[in-house]
Amino acid sequence: MTEIIELNVGGVHYTTTLDSLLEDKSSLLCEMFSKRNDLLKDAKGRYFLDRDGVLFRFILDYLRDKQLNLPEGFREKQRLQKEAKHYKLNGILDCMRRERESRTPGCITIGYRGSFQFGKDGLADVKFRKLSRVLVCGRVALCREVFGDTLNESRDPDHGGPDRYTSRFFLKHCFIEQAFDMLHEQGFRMAGSCGSGTAGSAAEPKPGVDAEENRWNHYNEFVFIRE
Repeated sequence: MTEIIELNVGGVHYTTTLDSLLEDKSSLLCEMFSKRNDLLKDAKGRYFLDRDGVLFRFILDYLRDKQLNLPEGFREKQRLQKEAKHYKLNGILDCMRRERESRTPGCITIGYRGSFQFGKDGLADVKFRKLSRVLVCGRVALCREVFGDTLNESRDPDHGGPDRYTSRFFLKHCFIEQAFDMLHEQGFRMAGSCGSGTAGSAAEPKPGVDAEENRWNHYNEFVFIRE
């Protein structure tokens, strides 16, 4: 029977077998655990690795199954790639490369209407940028791939399947930078943008809407493409 190994990776504890750690003969883990005399141990006798303990679960799963299975919307691929390079696990790097190469090209447009919220002193007391909603336009399947469970589809009943296009999606949050980060992580780059100026509305604000905020209303769109 193979030996059971207790690990402490950056404070996260794992239990695995020696066979799993030796699975990839060209890896750093195989090199380390083939001869364990120089490995550090924590106070409870577990082998200590000073690396990212959370991401090590994917390293261990790959060694066990020879497959890289990442959760939907996984946002730490660059960090995982760094860990795979450290452990000399070329199989993981190959899986990530194939995944990038298999990505479907396409275009997604992000839009938002915003203003600024003011305090009692008007311009001297600007509190924060105020976004009412972040809109998402594009092919349904592509939008779901990028934004996962942060995508709110309630205004767009599913008619016609995932290959259709829509301009009615929006995000469950109002952080435009988070949307940009998610697009960047999925290999998109910004191709263009446009926006309206502020203080351009001559219409009377709706009841309950601050007149100063209304003057600073603006709308912006950003076009992202993946080739």
